[in-house]
Amino acid sequence: MSPLPSSSAEILTDELPDYERHRPENSVLYKTITKHWETFLATLDQDPSHKGLPQYVRNEFNDFLKCGVLAYGFLRVRCEDCDYEKIVAFSCKQRGFCPSCGARKMAETAAFLVDQVFPKIPVRQWVLSFPFQLRYLMASHPKVQSVVLAITLRTITGWLKKKAKAQGLTGVKTGAVTLIQRFGGSINLNLHFHMIVMEGVYAGEDPTFHKLSPPTDDEVKLLVQQLSVRILRWLIRRGYFDTNDLQATADLFYQEEPVLATCMAASIQYRIGLGPRAGQKVRRLGTMEECLYEEAQLTGSRCAALGGFSLHADTGCEAWEREKLERLCRYVARPAIANERLFARPDGLIVYKMKKPYKDGTEYLLFSPEEFLEKLCALVPIPRVHLTRFHGVLAPHAKNRSKIVPHQEAKPEGSNSLRKRMSWAQLLKRVFKIDIALCKRCGGKLKVIAAILKTDVIEGILKHLRLPWEPPQISPARAPPQAAWEF
Repeated sequence: MSPLPSSSAEILTDELPDYERHRPENSVLYKTITKHWETFLATLDQDPSHKGLPQYVRNEFNDFLKCGVLAYGFLRVRCEDCDYEKIVAFSCKQRGFCPSCGARKMAETAAFLVDQVFPKIPVRQWVLSFPFQLRYLMASHPKVQSVVLAITLRTITGWLKKKAKAQGLTGVKTGAVTLIQRFGGSINLNLHFHMIVMEGVYAGEDPTFHKLSPPTDDEVKLLVQQLSVRILRWLIRRGYFDTNDLQATADLFYQEEPVLATCMAASIQYRIGLGPRAGQKVRRLGTMEECLYEEAQLTGSRCAALGGFSLHADTGCEAWEREKLERLCRYVARPAIANERLFARPDGLIVYKMKKPYKDGTEYLLFSPEEFLEKLCALVPIPRVHLTRFHGVLAPHAKNRSKIVPHQEAKPEGSNSLRKRMSWAQLLKRVFKIDIALCKRCGGKLKVIAAILKTDVIEGILKHLRLPWEPPQISPARAPPQAAWEF
């Protein structure tokens, strides 16, 4: 029989789950970038015919190499009761491919949408994906992306309003939140919309919610038909495509950023854009165009496709399913790369395990390090382009928004009206039930006492703690020509 604990503090300590730093420098992703990034840049920059990668893509990689590494600075956190200390590394806060910052953004976005945006009403997820040509066009032209999203929401909410009108409701308002996802399960550029739409409408001066029935298979077929026609007609009228073959016309983005445009176009088509295997398909392990007036085909329950367009609306959440809604929001806001599915072979090639196998049985994708970096470049979003959009009564300046969204505690006078970001401790407690705001030893409250930024102070503290005090070594560029990777 085990002895009883000597104190209540010991009981508390045993019950508290511990949190360990994620140590990005030990991951395959981090090691690949540190070893091959400078070589990849040098290969691109040696060609005088183009400018190489744009600066915002370079910044994404450079900031990632500092994310979570203690040698670049950290916070000192101390327990108010027992004076136990721990250190917490800084993050890069980028939006492209960083798994850690992407996971934080995922958890924070989901918590915000559930707590402060969506009222307790039923909602439905609508997912719209596009033909290859449109994916590239929208990824490289933010204005086109915004217009296509506006057409999409106008079509779906217009259908909802017609259903409400058939029930005798007038002056109705709808609401939705769109999360624009730029990646697919194959580390490819696949820009598509995840729209979480209210499954009903608000009516009246004092808004009252009226639930509507979910869409039928035939209604989804009709909607994807309307969307394909309206979107393509708008693009053709604006001169982005020729009427006959729907091939993209002159590409200004390619003229400005030829390297990044090549990476993006190849990533969309599951091909390699640069290097000795340029134009070839991504290697696998294990093994579009239609008339504007073709009929859409059902591909599943509440899922229809036409000419590269695909609309899926089979996932819904009832008013009381708040945990399910938060899981759905986390799914649509998830990061592009999963560290646990990334492996390095002894020969130096990179293997990525897909979440779902292809129909031909392919479960893994195989890249050379340079090909893998090329895929990451294509995933970096253009700066100052919002990837989360609010529509209808959920828009920031909607007239009746304050009467619809969940009520929050009143803020004191003079406080900042902007939404306060959730702390990392709050997110960990909410998602993983880990409370890092409490001391593991005594259960006391932890408090940030200093931000350590000076190099000599960082070195002194890390040496005292017997932790690596030098940043991970970034390998210099290797002299060309580079050896071609063979499969």
